[in-house]
Amino acid sequence: MHALVEDLTHAFLKSYEKDHKRQDVANYPSYYLGPVVFSVADSKNSIIDGQQRITSITLFLIYLNHLQKNNSQKVSIENLIFSETYGDKSFNMTDADRQEILQSLFENGKYELKQNDDETLRNIVDRYNDIDEVFPEELTQDALPYFIDWLIGNVILVKITAYSNENDYNIFETMNDRGMNLTATEMLKGYVLSRIGDPMQRSEINHIWKSNIQKLHQSSANADIDFFQAWFRGKYAESIRSRKANSDNQDYENIGTRLHNWFKNNHERKFDLNQSNDFYRYFKTDFDYLIQAYLYILKNMTEYNDQYPHLFYIKYWGIAGKIRDALLFAPLLISDSEDIRNKKIDAVARFIETFTVRRAINYKNFGSSSIQYTFFNIIKKIRNLSLPELLTTLVKEIASIEESFDGVLHFGLHQQNKKFVKHLLCRISSFIDESIGRGFTYKDYQEPKGKQLEIEHIWSNQFDQHKNEFEQEHEFKKARNSIGALILLPNGTNQSFNSDVYSDKLPHYLKENSYAQSLHPDFYERNPNFSKNKALQQIPFKSHPSFEYKDIQERTRLVQKLCEEIWTDHYYKSLTTLSDDNQQH
Repeated sequence: MHALVEDLTHAFLKSYEKDHKRQDVANYPSYYLGPVVFSVADSKNSIIDGQQRITSITLFLIYLNHLQKNNSQKVSIENLIFSETYGDKSFNMTDADRQEILQSLFENGKYELKQNDDETLRNIVDRYNDIDEVFPEELTQDALPYFIDWLIGNVILVKITAYSNENDYNIFETMNDRGMNLTATEMLKGYVLSRIGDPMQRSEINHIWKSNIQKLHQSSANADIDFFQAWFRGKYAESIRSRKANSDNQDYENIGTRLHNWFKNNHERKFDLNQSNDFYRYFKTDFDYLIQAYLYILKNMTEYNDQYPHLFYIKYWGIAGKIRDALLFAPLLISDSEDIRNKKIDAVARFIETFTVRRAINYKNFGSSSIQYTFFNIIKKIRNLSLPELLTTLVKEIASIEESFDGVLHFGLHQQNKKFVKHLLCRISSFIDESIGRGFTYKDYQEPKGKQLEIEHIWSNQFDQHKNEFEQEHEFKKARNSIGALILLPNGTNQSFNSDVYSDKLPHYLKENSYAQSLHPDFYERNPNFSKNKALQQIPFKSHPSFEYKDIQERTRLVQKLCEEIWTDHYYKSLTTLSDDNQQH
């Protein structure tokens, strides 16, 4: 989905000018998206080949339809998304198994995954969320109807229809079996092996390549492409495309769309690979080392590592994978010990989380289109640095982030930021638990073995109970959704309290996580480790026997101080030790 959206938007921006009229879009170049094969039986279309492509287009159209809701110039695209008969929506470009999730995305812009949802549905949700990460900010306002016009009128999707089972098979076989249909990494491999003259060396590199790619494919089908893009962007890309009209792709984009061609055109100057032995040594050492690093990254994004946890955090709250992985690769050196490598990766992952948290609490966007230039410049700054150099550079970059934790004071929950609010509350809750020795980690909150945790409003949604503090209901709702008025509770727990009154709920909070418990006076008496922890003592904890608006404000200031402590840059100083320096040298 990332590549599709990037390719389409770039193709459009090469022609778009602000002074153009919408009629001018008809003269923009076309974009060929490829063929889709349908089979017709009993007057119904079934997709034989191209399911992923048309599902992606459907998701993109749904996203654009939501995006244009507040635009004064709307383009009619609903008829491309679904047909409606007697009030029932039937989505045009996908099969019946996906109707429920597409309807939820179309109507609400989101879909709440259920525990029994299969991997396909989870993948659809992830791909839909990917769109927002890469869709250019400059296309979200005045240029949006122009882009939608171009997508409808200039993007070509060829429909091939088969009217018998025999035709189905013949067309499918012809399209998929004729020619090599090699992937970008297979073509890259072919070129690399062709440059190694010694048959024994060529056979050795072929074995190393096949073995490592198989390991990557155990993670995902596209992990090999993601790896090479991260490697080449993180270590060698020197340029990135300007967002101006008619601008050409540069290193960063060409690595994403023409991987093997880019390597073929740049290996002499950027990689210093000229002779057969150069290719042999490079792909025996650097290739193998960075594969192991990438496997470590993938593993620790799915398995919580309490020594280096930040990869796990940025799986839940981070930046687009294409930028993230290149940034993680940038400082790595094949001379790094395993410990130094892990420290570098964790330090960069922490920087990513710090950046995204500070942006999110200030309601700032950080989709890939809005931060691509910022992070590309950081990639170049941290490329091939030693651990001490890396830590120093990251501290400087953190200091340059414009958004501060003061934004917490005005931050609250809304429909689009539930994922982030849960991440923030998981980080806060696990930080307190670990500080007082309870042993509950972030993973225990995000991936509990029992009931899932949900965001709990401390105030019930009863404006009448708070009219003494608020004249307008919208003021009450803003206070109720404030970050200081939220905690995490197991799913269904609040309903079991059988009360909307805070004083009735407070004793139940004492049975929950430490952050919820801290509302109750008994928490401070039952947790001697709390009073012994110097870091927590510097934070304005207090109990709240009642919970009025002033309590929400106090609790919000508490969250601000917790954020400043959790994401302090002192963390980077703790990573540098004398033993590390000895290992480095």
